[in-house]
Amino acid sequence: MTHPTGPDGATLTTGGTEPHAGQPVALGGAPLGEGGAAMIMIHGRNADPRNILDLVPVLDRPEFTYLAPAARGGAWYPQSFMAEREANQPGIASSLSMIRALVDEVVEAGVPRERIILLGFSQGACLTSEFAYRHPARYGGVVAYSGGLIGPPGTTWEIVGALDGTPVFLGCSDRDPHIPEERVHDTARIFEEMGAQVTARIYPGMGHLVNDDEIVFTRELMDRVLPA
Repeated sequence: MTHPTGPDGATLTTGGTEPHAGQPVALGGAPLGEGGAAMIMIHGRNADPRNILDLVPVLDRPEFTYLAPAARGGAWYPQSFMAEREANQPGIASSLSMIRALVDEVVEAGVPRERIILLGFSQGACLTSEFAYRHPARYGGVVAYSGGLIGPPGTTWEIVGALDGTPVFLGCSDRDPHIPEERVHDTARIFEEMGAQVTARIYPGMGHLVNDDEIVFTRELMDRVLPA
């Protein structure tokens, strides 16, 4: 990810529980509810909302409202997403609660879930994937740039809900230093079993970043979500 150039007007605060409750939410694009579609953007480790909002001018869909919450201290949870879950609490639980409160706020503003895209990069992509798994519904889309479901090697995921055709995009390098390729495939399989329309793309030698192909796919997804 590049350094911030996007909008960063913090006019909301997150709900949920500690440690991430009450953190600012940076906004971009159309006023909430006015454009009829929203994207909740979850930044990576050692970053802040301005980093993920760098994508706003690149995505070039000003009709969307972009909401980017901040992790307290720059990290949603302290250890690798492949660590034992207990080692990452209460960070994971607080982060998921924060996203749920933010989704509820967007829905209350008049944007239905099927017009909300959840997008994250790196640690944010893992958190985005985990939220979609634990709070399944028909969303406008789920986009995970370099991430996957949270849990140590050998984790099994019980199918307890349906994504009802939600488009899911998983993009990652075949040699990402943080995300094993196998976990991307595991995540794709679980989401398919939950009824999502999954697109998983592994990019040879890409590294830990977002590439042009991923941006093009995301733009096409956003065009499908916008009201006619």
